[in-house]
This record gives sequence, structure tokens and C-alpha cells, in this order.
Amino acid sequence: MRGKPRPWAKSKALGATLAVGVMIAGVALPVLNSGGDSVAATVSVTAAVADSAQSYSATDEIRAEIAPRGSYSATTPAEIEDTRSQAISAALSAGMPLASAVDIPIADRVVMPMASGAYSFTDGFGASRPGRSHLGQDFAAPVGAPINAAMTGCVSRSTESFEGYGVTIQIESIVDGESVSTVYSHMNYGSRAVQVGDCVEAGQYIGDVGSTGYVFGSCLHFEVHINSTPVDPMPWLKTHVS
Repeated sequence: MRGKPRPWAKSKALGATLAVGVMIAGVALPVLNSGGDSVAATVSVTAAVADSAQSYSATDEIRAEIAPRGSYSATTPAEIEDTRSQAISAALSAGMPLASAVDIPIADRVVMPMASGAYSFTDGFGASRPGRSHLGQDFAAPVGAPINAAMTGCVSRSTESFEGYGVTIQIESIVDGESVSTVYSHMNYGSRAVQVGDCVEAGQYIGDVGSTGYVFGSCLHFEVHINSTPVDPMPWLKTHVS
């Protein structure tokens, strides 16, 4: 036998009915945000009560026009350089060429990487090396002798240690429509004057002669790569140095 409904049960049923009524009535009320922008909202509510069960479904469509609270763009030279450096680092880390992040300049002038009278030639291209051949030309000179960029270009490598090359800088250029990489190695520790992503002019100082890496005595090891293939630097320099 069923007992009489308890007072608290009646209150609960009444509260549920009122709640549904409030939700339905709420459709007609506007919604405002704190900034005063209006938000159009449409809410449809379907409620059904059968026996003691109640089901509820809702579909919201909200369209709002929101002004951006702020935006960031590089404006100062430091911010622009930082953004550029991040793009270059990301490209190189992904194994992509420097040209994917930087416009490689066309070099219209080529100079010797060291001043006349500051060096003497020692081992040349093709000289015997354990398990390989020498891929560049050595310019023997005292530690601290200045080294210059052979042409306009952008730096793709600048490191205090690169395999047996020691302190090394690599610069990418375009010469006669070809991709040209010049490599400057065995440089002195702490003398690098340019970093990855920097662009240089022909004859610009980039560091000092040293004796780092696998080398006997101090020298600049200089390489030229045409479309990624190493070539003898001396004939190439004789043809292009102005």
C-alpha cells in the first residue's frame, strides 16, 4: 500500500517544474557581456515528464563578434631580428637549406679571404688525408690574422666546433646563377664575428686565424662548394676575384 506523499517530495517536484519554467522563460532574455557587446543566443529546450522520469535536451547557437584584446607583431629591430633568427633556426633544425628562410643575396664581387701578404699557401685541394682527400686550400698565417668574407652572402654555420674543422663559419651566396658555399675553418676560439642568419658583404671581417680542429700549425682552411659539390678554390678564385 502506498503511503501519502511526503511534504519534501512535493517540494522537489514543484522545484523541478519551476526550473523548467525558468529555462523556457529565459529564451526571451537578452545576454550581455561585460564589455557591452551583444551576443545573440538561441536556446531550444524540450522537456518531457512521464511517470517519475524526466528527459532534457538542449541545442545552443551562439554568434558573437569579439574584438581582439591585443596582437603582437615585431616592430623594433631587436624583435625583427629575433623573429628572423627563430625562422632560420627552425629551418636548419628541420634539415632545410638556409635559402628556405632567407633570401640568399647575389654576389657581384669576389675577394681573397685574407689580405695580400698576410699568408702563404700550404696544402691545396686534393692533398692526401687519412681516409679522404683535402677539400680546400690552406692559407698559413699567424694566430689572430684577420679573415674576411670572400663575397656577399648569408651565414649558414657559425660554431666553435665542427668535426675536424674546429671553429668554422660557412657562408651561402649566389654567383653567376649558381649556389656557392664558402667554408672558413681552423679559426681561433672566440673570434667569430658573425652568427647564423647574419648577412655579410665581400671583404667583411668574420674572425681570426687559429689552429683549432685537426690541423698542424695555424691556418685558414678555405673551401668552395658549387651546388653542394666541393671544387678547387684556387682556379675558382682566380676566375672570380676582381
